[in-house]
Amino acid sequence: MTQRIPLQNLTTDPSVSHHTPSSQPSHAQPSSYQPPHHSKPPKLGHVYVREIGGFFQRIRRRSNWLLMALYFGLPWVNWGDRPLVWFDLSAQEFHLFAATFYPQDFILLTWILVLCAFGLFLITVAAGRVWCGYSCPQSVWTFLFIWFEHRLEGPRHRRIRRDKAPRTLDTLWRKTAKHTAWLLIALATGVTFVGYFTPIRALVVDFISLNAHPWALFWIGFFTVFTYLNAGWLRHQVCLHMCPYSRFQSAMFDANTLIVSYDAARGEPRRNHLKNNHLHKGIETTRVGDCIDCELCVQVCPTGIDIRDGLQYECIGCAACIDACDSVMARINKPLGLVRYTTERALSGKTTRFWRPQLIAYAVALLSMVVLLVSFLNTRVPIDVDIVRDRQTLFEGTADGRVINYYNVTLRNHDSQPHRYALSAAGLPGLRLQGVETIEVEANKTRHLRIALTVEEDTLRLPSHSIELHFVALDDPSITSSNETRFLGPQRE
Repeated sequence: MTQRIPLQNLTTDPSVSHHTPSSQPSHAQPSSYQPPHHSKPPKLGHVYVREIGGFFQRIRRRSNWLLMALYFGLPWVNWGDRPLVWFDLSAQEFHLFAATFYPQDFILLTWILVLCAFGLFLITVAAGRVWCGYSCPQSVWTFLFIWFEHRLEGPRHRRIRRDKAPRTLDTLWRKTAKHTAWLLIALATGVTFVGYFTPIRALVVDFISLNAHPWALFWIGFFTVFTYLNAGWLRHQVCLHMCPYSRFQSAMFDANTLIVSYDAARGEPRRNHLKNNHLHKGIETTRVGDCIDCELCVQVCPTGIDIRDGLQYECIGCAACIDACDSVMARINKPLGLVRYTTERALSGKTTRFWRPQLIAYAVALLSMVVLLVSFLNTRVPIDVDIVRDRQTLFEGTADGRVINYYNVTLRNHDSQPHRYALSAAGLPGLRLQGVETIEVEANKTRHLRIALTVEEDTLRLPSHSIELHFVALDDPSITSSNETRFLGPQRE
């Protein structure tokens, strides 16, 4: 449960720097869009985040729990005799649900990554940094760590007081419990991450029994430390100094982008609710805004900024300040929305235009790539063949005047059904297979075989001839593959 703080105690926190009325914009100068490079320098110290409830925080928490459930749960779900999501590096097979991909399919991965990038651009143009506030893994794990911090060390003002006071037994056990919880979460994160590359059921057993592979132990340790430092210690500094998205996202903002904004025209001049007087630029005024300068919007911000200073690149759009301000407005019987999701045009009294050229361009590009990707996947032949000549023997001659070439064939069945394939060769008169002429491959499996092709020596006019090997599924003739290779013979004088 979120602790309800009396209104008179909102500004008593010593870690919050209060703004004087003379530093605030006047009612005649409402706030407008400011590029992030005009914002104040980011805070480098520790940010003590106050917990807050509200509509947007419920959405964020539910989305965070859902994303973490997917991350931690997917490696444990099986699809037949294999994990549902499994990147098998040793076999160079990448299983995603019912499909299996191979290194030569990495063009699909590039395509999907570009598609995700354009999707992120589209969301940014339309709704700012909602990805950062609700779905980014850095934010999700940071909020999880903060949740445990609240439960184990207490509300924000108690954490500040404990950090400033001499260490006591109560402080030590609380901090020890907090860091233990953080390390356990980080360890679970590391084990789960490695579980996407190694079947997690066997990995957990080997890890507990100390029989895990050294590389598995290394990557578990690496991601444990990485998660612990990023979500526990670095937190907002990752968003401010390591993530490039916070730097270039301003190039995609315009006056119609939905962002978290403070309505200065309504909130200014601020009033001091503690002294019950109304000051503006050092003199008493009769007209006051709705903002009571309680600083609650600053205290709940995970990056420690003051949204009343205008748009800043440090803002991740999590809407904690909206819920905090709405809770105060409700308690002083003022309309909600002093801080809200809005646009620059709406703040200036104009109509927001949702569909504009930049947004339409991203939407068209994204839709086109989705259609092309779906079409490619639907028309993709579920067979892949690699043919490599046997390099140890160029060719062999037989006593009856024939020449033999050997080939190593790798056949992959991408389909969800097993198939039996017929092999045939063409390109030279009398060219025929020796031995295997059909091969059966299970669903999403790979078979390796060595085949031999033979032809009469008299038909070879050149030392190298182009030939083709054909593979056709006997139960589905539409599944076929033709592969070109070379047939070598003796040099004729």
